[in-house]
Amino acid sequence: MSVTLIEGCAIATVDAQRAEHADGHVVLEGPRIAAVGAGPAPPEWRSRADRRIDGRGRLATPGLVNCHHHLYQWATRGYAQEATLFEWLVALYPVWQHIDAGVVDAAARAGLAALARSGCTTSTDHHYIFPRRGEDLLAVEIEAAQAIGLRFHPCRGAMDLGVSAGGLPPDAIVEDRDAILAASAAAIDRFHDPAPGATVRIALAPTSPFSVTRELMAETAGLARARGVRLHTHLAETDDEERFCLERFGVRPLQYLDDLGWLGEDVWLAHCVHLDAAECRRMGQTGTGVAHCPTSNGRLGAGIAPVPALLDAGAPVGLGVDGAASNECGELVDELRAALVVARAKAGPTALTARQALELATRHGARCLGREDELGHLSAGALADVALWDLRGYGHAGIADPVAALAFGPTRAVDLLLVGGEVVVEDGELRTADAATLAADLTRVSARMAEHAP
Repeated sequence: MSVTLIEGCAIATVDAQRAEHADGHVVLEGPRIAAVGAGPAPPEWRSRADRRIDGRGRLATPGLVNCHHHLYQWATRGYAQEATLFEWLVALYPVWQHIDAGVVDAAARAGLAALARSGCTTSTDHHYIFPRRGEDLLAVEIEAAQAIGLRFHPCRGAMDLGVSAGGLPPDAIVEDRDAILAASAAAIDRFHDPAPGATVRIALAPTSPFSVTRELMAETAGLARARGVRLHTHLAETDDEERFCLERFGVRPLQYLDDLGWLGEDVWLAHCVHLDAAECRRMGQTGTGVAHCPTSNGRLGAGIAPVPALLDAGAPVGLGVDGAASNECGELVDELRAALVVARAKAGPTALTARQALELATRHGARCLGREDELGHLSAGALADVALWDLRGYGHAGIADPVAALAFGPTRAVDLLLVGGEVVVEDGELRTADAATLAADLTRVSARMAEHAP
């Protein structure tokens, strides 16, 4: 197997010991990390190196992990700019019912390219709009992820509670429950890879309490656990959702899920903005994960998730960019800084540290996706998913602490991104697709979607 040697860089391993090196080396042998340590690499690795990378002036971190997204939304950015979540959804549902394979392909490739340039090596996606055209939209976005070169954990989402039955989405875009369960089982059969080092794994993800029946939630959990895949949904994002759950189910959103047996180490939930102290403790007791999406929550005015309380309780808290229609940037490194500043705005300057923010984006994200054994840290035996950040420019020069420079300093494209030891980004530019083509394709499908905009 080929050997890649990175030397002279600062390293934040985010490993079990949280080891850091001011001047160290990372050795990659094939798709795995072979060695990490201080100073130059041992002679036996230097003699075998097929490629040597001068890491001076750079910081090596684990590749970032994105825990929540809606990639199709890259084709509908900039709408409903002053809306709450429910208002935003009501405005956009009628537009989204017109998505097709061409829209999903162009949007997914552009969104995944943005993630890659922001240091992300693994992403999930929560796809829950399936117009009745017979197209396999999950397959389309999986192919897009393979082309861009990222590890991918797509979630087969679903909605079966239309407006006529008391839900929020229009009846035209909800599906039959039996059809959803059949499609979910088929997605697992076709795409899920449980093997170590997998590039594609499937999760099941009924969309939200206000768009899904109790029956679908329960039956999906049973299917997922019978097949050994993870569960995901939105939860406790807004006050409107809390009122909906209290009126329809008689309990708060988290209790609703708990009653359905949905909490556990095989579950991660998007947002969790409106949790009280007891609910945070329950998340920790059950090992249920959270995808924290600070930019999207801010854009929609949803509030600030209680991240410090969740961490204190022992719950894994990863980061997510959320859909590009509520985070028009969609770059994961931005969320490190956003997570830091919103936590401190709410609870003071000790609420979250720069290193904790990096852990959210790496180690915690990997735990949310069930990949903590091989992703989210730079350790011998872990997958060779590495981000190398150039800190030599005037934007970062003079910040002596490289982790603080990354987390607090100006965001920029990653200098080098390796996924399984393969180059995806180099010199800050995507190497797996042409940026001009991605932009042209996205412009074309966005214009087509705009024809249906209010």
